[in-house]
Amino acid sequence: MNLSELFIKRPITTTLIMLGICVFGTMAYRLLPVSDLPVVDFPTIQVGANLPGASPETVASAVALPLEKQFSTIAGVTAINSTSTLGGTNITLQFDLNRNIDAAAQDVQSMIAKTQRVLPPQMPTPPSYQKANPNDQPVILLALLSPMLPIWMVDEYAQSTMAQRISMVNGVAQVNVFGSAKYAVRIDVDPQKLSARAIGIDEVTAAVQNANVNLPTGTMFGPGKIFTILANGQLQRAPEYRRVVIAYRNGNPVRLDEVANVYDGVVADKQATYFVGPNTPVAARAVTLSIQ
Repeated sequence: MNLSELFIKRPITTTLIMLGICVFGTMAYRLLPVSDLPVVDFPTIQVGANLPGASPETVASAVALPLEKQFSTIAGVTAINSTSTLGGTNITLQFDLNRNIDAAAQDVQSMIAKTQRVLPPQMPTPPSYQKANPNDQPVILLALLSPMLPIWMVDEYAQSTMAQRISMVNGVAQVNVFGSAKYAVRIDVDPQKLSARAIGIDEVTAAVQNANVNLPTGTMFGPGKIFTILANGQLQRAPEYRRVVIAYRNGNPVRLDEVANVYDGVVADKQATYFVGPNTPVAARAVTLSIQ
């Protein structure tokens, strides 16, 4: 005799048991607790834009505000939050649960392209976006530092090699780089030396921009051949900038190193990340990879 045979021979008992299960199940279902704040992942897109050297107020009015006006016209947007800091802004767009995140990303991209013409021309790169939830916590933090290499070389290795390789791993949503130290030639102009030579800061800016160009030079036409002229006009390191002529006074050239201190540095020298570990008891400059 098995369990099924008992219920087959006792149909009335089986019916009563099933009715009891249904009645008590319905009563228990009505008493189940419901969370007032369930854990729901809303479709979220983050937009970042940089304007080096600008104050948070300037970034908010010149960069964040035009972008927010265009983003507010996207269908399904439920919340727009922006945080403007020195030289950059971060805008978080939250969409309705029924909104497809891929279609929303396309709308965001089109709005960025539409706003491009009213953004400041001094922006080094156009705004970028990524599909990610800002509430997600990183699972791994990797600190990269070197006592031998300059910090900008460590940053280049972290962003161009490690971050890209790690982001291709299955299950990795995004890899953020904190303490970024991209290489840049820094020019500290002495206003007293400029005033003594009657040179304006706009002349220095124009001279540096004109000396660092990468444009097609032209073509030479011969009787039987055509030659393309290749000339690299870009300046890569600080010693190349020091000899740039910014103006002429009394028939003599005034070079950049005569009125300014030109040296190899990083783009954001006022922001840094430091690491302290068992092998580095003293805080050392580092670049941190945050893996989500």
